[in-house]
Amino acid sequence: MIPVHYISAEPLTLSVVNTLITQAYTLELSPDAKKRIEDNYTFLHRKINRHEAPIYGINTGFGSLCDTAVDPEHLTQLQTNLVRSHACGMGPEVPLEIVKIMLLLKIQSLSYGYSGIALITVQRLVDFYNHGVCPVVYQQGSLGASGDLAPLAHISLALIGQGHVYYQNQKISAQELHEKLGWDPIVLQAKEGLALLNGTQFMSAYGVYSVLKAKRLSYWADLIGALSLEAFNCNEQPFDALVHFIRPHHGQIQTAQRIREFLQGSDLQSQPDKKVQDPYSFRCIPQVHGATKDTLRFVAQTMTTEINSVTDNPNVFAQEDVVISAGNFHGQPLALTLDYLGIACAELANISERRTYQLISGQRGLPHFLVANPGLNSGLMIAQYTAASIVSQNKQWATPASVDSIVSSNGQEDHVSMGANAATKCAKILDNVASVLAIELLTAAQALEFRKDRTLGGFLTQVIHALREVVPPLEQDRILHDDMMVTLKFMESFDIDSELIDL
Repeated sequence: MIPVHYISAEPLTLSVVNTLITQAYTLELSPDAKKRIEDNYTFLHRKINRHEAPIYGINTGFGSLCDTAVDPEHLTQLQTNLVRSHACGMGPEVPLEIVKIMLLLKIQSLSYGYSGIALITVQRLVDFYNHGVCPVVYQQGSLGASGDLAPLAHISLALIGQGHVYYQNQKISAQELHEKLGWDPIVLQAKEGLALLNGTQFMSAYGVYSVLKAKRLSYWADLIGALSLEAFNCNEQPFDALVHFIRPHHGQIQTAQRIREFLQGSDLQSQPDKKVQDPYSFRCIPQVHGATKDTLRFVAQTMTTEINSVTDNPNVFAQEDVVISAGNFHGQPLALTLDYLGIACAELANISERRTYQLISGQRGLPHFLVANPGLNSGLMIAQYTAASIVSQNKQWATPASVDSIVSSNGQEDHVSMGANAATKCAKILDNVASVLAIELLTAAQALEFRKDRTLGGFLTQVIHALREVVPPLEQDRILHDDMMVTLKFMESFDIDSELIDL
């Protein structure tokens, strides 16, 4: 039996979102959500019918055309035109797992009953989700200010039977989808196009996806860092709890504790020829990885607030008998947060590449480039080049998008967040972080081939044994790209208890 998640006033958590998108849940609107949507819709249309005063986006144009009145008989056409005209996305397609999150978050936001949208329209979004229908959305086009207009327009196109979707692993026209499923395209009523297009679901979907991925990468950074500590014959003292309780940043304490747990059962501390101090990339793992964890905690809190918010405009308050045009669609909280997340996670790659460099440098009894007969063999020399190249690219992508703003809509929208650009480049940074960590994992595992007399911590031993089932030790030069890609896939598929990666 397929489990059901009821869309209600109960707040979404990142953990719940992760469960919904990774397991075969279907969505259903709760009775309370249906009532809120219907009551709000009824109130709005009564208000439209009994008032001739302009209400932005309902009987007026949009953006700088907000003072242009629209005749009542054209209100449906107005909303359809809005969707068509705003479907201006460009660039690569948004990954389907992120489109799925967009659908979920849009449904959640509309379910609160402040958007004036018809129940049938929200239900069709639910149908999309439950049938695995993902509209084709493009990564470029949103300024992250009046919501994510262009990306959400491409979602909305599919509702009215236009644009393209992915269905059953095929890209087809929305018209063909409706024919296959026997659906009639939605006829948008007053305010509905605006309710669908205004909102931050593109930015917040990327944000949720990125936080969930960053949490997992943060765990891997600690795990791989512990393997590198073993391989480089480092001191354990920098991870002593006493050190971190006198500088009690939460992430720092957590990182040191996690490293101590990874090293349990290891004979690292009893190894001879210890250096007085280790390079910062080893010694300062708690401080660097911990700062990223603290950032992640802040970002997760911001994203949780956002995905439980109403971010379209205008907002319809039935009980107060008022429709208010304001600015909840502005993406500044997300823009700053996504920039912060990208910067923080880029640091995981920065310090990882430095550990890789140290491991291949021929120090502490390890051969140059971690291969027998160096010279004839280049070993892992160029793997570090690749890591350095990726880290450099991350430094460029970590430049904040949120410090920029370009005037749009003929001056009406004179400050924009650029949060959508922050969102897409943050996701790229995280892909790069995963690649750099995979290179360090490959490097640390190879270095440990020259420490066969060593006893590792129990869990680290399990990880190395599992990796060796898919990536054999490097005895002579071979195509390292293949090893690196297999290692990356190994990290993605390795079963880690989700409770362990919580911050």
